[in-house]
Amino acid sequence: MRPTQAAFPATRLRRTRQSPAIRDMVAENTLTSADLIWPVFVRDGEGVEEPVPSMPGVMRRSIDRVVEAAREAADLGIPAICLFPFTSAENRTADCAEAWSPDNLSNRATRAIKAAVPDIAVMADVALDPYSDTGHDGFVVNGEIINDATVEALVKQALSQAEAGVDIIGPSDMMDGRIGAIRAALEANGHPNVILMSYAAKYASAFYGPFRDAVGAGAALKGDKKTYQMNPANTDEALRLVERDLREGADMVMVKPGLPYLDICRRVKDNFGAPTFAYQVSGEYAMIMAAVQNGWIDEERAMLESLMCFKRAGCDGVLSYFAPKVARLLS
Repeated sequence: MRPTQAAFPATRLRRTRQSPAIRDMVAENTLTSADLIWPVFVRDGEGVEEPVPSMPGVMRRSIDRVVEAAREAADLGIPAICLFPFTSAENRTADCAEAWSPDNLSNRATRAIKAAVPDIAVMADVALDPYSDTGHDGFVVNGEIINDATVEALVKQALSQAEAGVDIIGPSDMMDGRIGAIRAALEANGHPNVILMSYAAKYASAFYGPFRDAVGAGAALKGDKKTYQMNPANTDEALRLVERDLREGADMVMVKPGLPYLDICRRVKDNFGAPTFAYQVSGEYAMIMAAVQNGWIDEERAMLESLMCFKRAGCDGVLSYFAPKVARLLS
């Protein structure tokens, strides 16, 4: 029960809003650079920064430029950078073998970052879509995304990332049983300290389009991902998925997308108390930036407000393409 408060005018709730100093003093939530993870797209080449047309201000970077981005992130107090590869067409195959190649883009970028900026945490995505000729997160057989064979491939991908020096592995595939299988493999192969941040409640969303452009998966995708990503109508199912992944060995859990699913973030945090993250996905970023470019909203205020929503909903951190801009503002 809430405590009783005096009636107006003894209680004037505007008193604690009257100045920046007082507003900061009574703020219920805070946003810092330490709450951010910066997703970065890596591509072949050297000295390359290639704009992603559907994501204004976002680049595909060659490995040398990704290292520069990691150094920038560390200087800004951003604790982690997350790698997503733009894979060439010749490396997109039915067997997805590039996914666990020691010398794929993601693994080469990881080694370069850890050599140059050892204190920043490197996160890498586990899913087959950047390496598949179908654009799906798993193997496709007779039109069906098959689960168990995909999990075996994801284990190989995760082990290759751990061996490259990744600190946080982010399985985003939504196959059943992959967290337990990856955790067991990490333990058995000498990687007990590698963190699993499970994309536990990942919805079949319309907000992923610009991301698929950025990694080159959009044109390859055949069909949709509704048989393995979540139905946007469901909330209780999200809790079942989170509970399962925590039982299987996830250290952190993620809700994806972000702003349309703040209710899920809150339910997850309230029910489990585990480190809870959200991904402010490409479509969310693109919508804000489109409105900014049209002069309809203020970029700085919209960035900060959108990220504060996640803290208010109980998130411990957020993956956001706004990370470096926001960190500079906060500093």
